Amino acid sequence: MNLELSAEELAFRDEVRAFLEANLPADLRKAGQRATSVFIDKRFSLAWQKILHTRGWVAPSWPKQHGGPGWNEMQRYIFAAECARAGAPSLAPMGLKMVGPVIMGYGTAEQKAHYLPRILSGEDYWCQGYSEPQAGSDLAALQLQARRDGDDYVLSGSKLWTTHAHWANRMFCLVRTDNQGKPQKGITFLLLDMKSPGISVKPIVTLAGEHEVNQVFFDEVRVPVADRVGEENDGWTVAKYLLEFERGGGSAAGLKVGLGRLMAMARAETADGGDPLIEDPSYRSRLAAASVAVEAIEMTEHRVLAALAAGGAPGPASSMLKAQGTEAMQKLDELAIEGIAHYAGVDQIEARAADANVPFVGPEHGLTSMARYMNNRAASIYGGSNEIQRDIMARLVLGL
Repeated sequence: MNLELSAEELAFRDEVRAFLEANLPADLRKAGQRATSVFIDKRFSLAWQKILHTRGWVAPSWPKQHGGPGWNEMQRYIFAAECARAGAPSLAPMGLKMVGPVIMGYGTAEQKAHYLPRILSGEDYWCQGYSEPQAGSDLAALQLQARRDGDDYVLSGSKLWTTHAHWANRMFCLVRTDNQGKPQKGITFLLLDMKSPGISVKPIVTLAGEHEVNQVFFDEVRVPVADRVGEENDGWTVAKYLLEFERGGGSAAGLKVGLGRLMAMARAETADGGDPLIEDPSYRSRLAAASVAVEAIEMTEHRVLAALAAGGAPGPASSMLKAQGTEAMQKLDELAIEGIAHYAGVDQIEARAADANVPFVGPEHGLTSMARYMNNRAASIYGGSNEIQRDIMARLVLGL
């Protein structure tokens, strides 16, 4: 496989690098480098989104007619790689990468005209109402009831693990509109205002000590039928379309940054005998295996890019990348915890904030290691558990 960039691609890469050097402020860079999950504090992600929106680069995968840059697959890959290399904070994906494409594909003309510009500007900050107390991996088992009452749906029930619901002003939500027949056939996709009467948000503090997820309760919440995406009881089709974006590739750039961070740590830390940790045969062997896994993921992503550029589809490769990418990330986290040793267990959530001015214990390169490890344990569950992804691969690739 020829991985050499063309002259045009090299020129684009240089343009992106120059932009990042000139426009990525130090505080936002620090926020990106200290991030402990894919979700960044709203203050930093929206500040970076505003800068990118001014440049027209806030939604790399969006077509020009909807406000995107109209980039090809390789340009998007280069942009993601350069942002990761520069330490740019990630943008909240719920609007730009999930509900935005769904509105383009299934929304009405009125919904597109209203919501898409607000997603680009960050005026609307979205959360995802999918999982429920009894419906996580088995999404078809959801039971948030939505009964039709004239021009509204009336919602009663709850959603669980709702990321950034405490900051969001909008939610895209799957609801139960029919209890007859196959469970997938009675689901509807709605857009709703988080300030609607009857909505309450209860925080859930994670093992990392962070407030990122929530439980959301609905007590007779009214949602206009005009904010339904797709047909009533056809939300499962819309939801599957959205999951194609949630499970997409593009993890290699972040993994390579994480691998580089781990390599630097292994050179700085010492093994039991006093030599650099990277010289320890056992640790070095596992570090090499992780490096090979990251390189294999990068090669697979390039094969997918080539297929997409030729008009094809990723097919089961998206499941493969989801499973392998999340597990490689978890392996890097485990190696970091082992390398930092006893300093990894120090609980210092205040010190690891991007704008913190309090002293920390141990080396700075270990400040976020345990939080990353804790948060990324969920990566092999959300977006479709890795067990489900392997079932998809078994059926579509192996024919089992």
